[in-house]
Amino acid sequence: MGSPPSDALSGSIGPDGIHRKLIRVYFEDTDFSGAVYHANYLRFCERGRTDCLRVMGVHHHELHKGEGGGLVFVVRRMECDFHKPARIDDLLEVRTVCLEAGGARAVLGQRIVRGETLLFEARVTVALVGADGRPRRFPQGLACAFKALQPRPD
Repeated sequence: MGSPPSDALSGSIGPDGIHRKLIRVYFEDTDFSGAVYHANYLRFCERGRTDCLRVMGVHHHELHKGEGGGLVFVVRRMECDFHKPARIDDLLEVRTVCLEAGGARAVLGQRIVRGETLLFEARVTVALVGADGRPRRFPQGLACAFKALQPRPD
């Protein structure tokens, strides 16, 4: 059996404007109590943000090798709420939406759920910076991609 298409691993953006990515909890993700170690929720969210960009057609390696020595996203701020623990073998879904975007920054809302049970949520502010560390305005294609990721009512 061959490998699945890479976009199958990246999740998808639904008609509601929400990116969804599945994550399986492995033993290595847990602490001595059997619950997911708190810092791993941040890793799960990072995977969700990276794959969300990938689905939107934005690839980190292309940004990095592009304009003026490259562009990268940096996390400027993160607010987190831990609601319930995830455990080994749980199948989680990371949901990502764009709450606001403009200039050189975007604010993303992320939730990690098991079924419809909310386990973790974060509000993440990311900024686009150049090789010199200074903020750079979103290129037009990226700005449009973030607008498409804004939640839409059912």
